[in-house]
Amino acid sequence: MKKLVSLGDTFMIALLRLIALAIFAVFTFVFGCGYCLLSPRNPKHVYTFGRLFARMSRVFGIKLEIRVPESAKSSEPSLYIANHQNNWDLFTVSGAIQPRTVTVGKKSLAWMPLFGQLYWITGNILIDRNNRSKAVGTIAQVAENIKKRNVSVWMFPEGTRSRGRGLLPFKTGAFHAAIAADVPVTPIVCSNTQGNIKLNRWNNGHVIVEILPPISSEGYEKDNVRELANLCREQMITKLEELNKEVAERNQA
Repeated sequence: MKKLVSLGDTFMIALLRLIALAIFAVFTFVFGCGYCLLSPRNPKHVYTFGRLFARMSRVFGIKLEIRVPESAKSSEPSLYIANHQNNWDLFTVSGAIQPRTVTVGKKSLAWMPLFGQLYWITGNILIDRNNRSKAVGTIAQVAENIKKRNVSVWMFPEGTRSRGRGLLPFKTGAFHAAIAADVPVTPIVCSNTQGNIKLNRWNNGHVIVEILPPISSEGYEKDNVRELANLCREQMITKLEELNKEVAERNQA
């Protein structure tokens, strides 16, 4: 009997969270799009909604901590790169988005009901990953956005969700864009969430997202862009190991 009661409790927790998520989604996407129509594709919206999504982490029983060093608190444009784990990134890593920052996503996102329309109208950049010639042009497009709109750009250099496989090898597109725009690369690392967050568990523990100090792209060119990518990846791997260890210790305490 106790086991049945326990199963019923966990089912209710998951159900209540799904209901809360549905209400949040409809409210945010419908009213959010209406709000953004007042100043469509204004980069300030990405920051606003990024923080809003991160607040939903509490509903999922996540104790989210965002760490921003003084060196990262700059009004100057940067090329942000972050590890991409799973769909939980929407409610965790999003909390680290800085003012006047837009993200780069695949073109197919625009056709996703509600979310796609909000993603586009907030000013994010959509690219066609299946077309190599267009992808190459996207590097110039990203650099142009940084220079002309005076914005920072956020990209996931792994190119896909890692889903518990650690930090995957980096593609070089983001680093080419940073070099072309003459801006630093600022890594962002989120502690492991794969398998650590469950809808039917009340307490899902700590998740730490930390922004690392900017890494200058000065002195790098097309021929040695891989060196810049490797440097960033090495720092992110080290930080990811540190954060995972810290989270494990705090969750056990």
